[in-house]
Amino acid sequence: MSAKILVVEDEEPLALLLQYNLEAEGFTVELSHHGEEVEMMLEETEPSLIILDWMLPGVSGLELCRRIRANSKTARIPIVLLTARGEESDRVRGLSTGADDYVTKPFSVPELIARVKAVLRRANPESIADTLTIGDVELDRSAYRVKRGPREVRLGPTEFRLLEFLMQSPGRVYSRGQLLDSVWGQNVYVDERTVDVHIGRLRKALNRGKEKDPIRTVRGAGYSIAEYNEAQLR
Repeated sequence: MSAKILVVEDEEPLALLLQYNLEAEGFTVELSHHGEEVEMMLEETEPSLIILDWMLPGVSGLELCRRIRANSKTARIPIVLLTARGEESDRVRGLSTGADDYVTKPFSVPELIARVKAVLRRANPESIADTLTIGDVELDRSAYRVKRGPREVRLGPTEFRLLEFLMQSPGRVYSRGQLLDSVWGQNVYVDERTVDVHIGRLRKALNRGKEKDPIRTVRGAGYSIAEYNEAQLR
């Protein structure tokens, strides 16, 4: 699994506990302790799911949930709301604001992770599937293997992560900055031209002879992987 989870929780020990356990399940995790910075973070990168504490200093989790749903760029990101409020009226209020699930503190970490996986399965099955397939390109996350038709494709770690990320959203165009944040991480400072270098290596490994190139370059915008019918061999 390589779905990116944004954990918004002001209790640092709990945030670190969630990060440790989610990463042990194969997720990529980003942390935020303040509601005010979340909207800026979402301008830079789009997580697969947000775990959001209701009781945050400053902007509350409930208000943040409302803002995320009101923004067309972030409206479809799944949200799991964490709260110490256990009354039925509070659960109804949280869900009606736009949360996809609601977990009451104190909670079992395995149960929370199970709920996260269930929400991801509903919202984006590709984010947790072991095998991704686009046309004749198949990526096996568990075996760390890529095949194109019967041929095995040998990729370096960065090219593997780059292909995996693109295959989760076929047809969607990502800018170089978005790819840097999602594949390399926000705390890694490298030039955007690095993306071009690794895209070139990925293409060289994927394409042989007259095979159709599944990677699409959109001038001035970035890169995407072709949707299913485009990626098939003709």
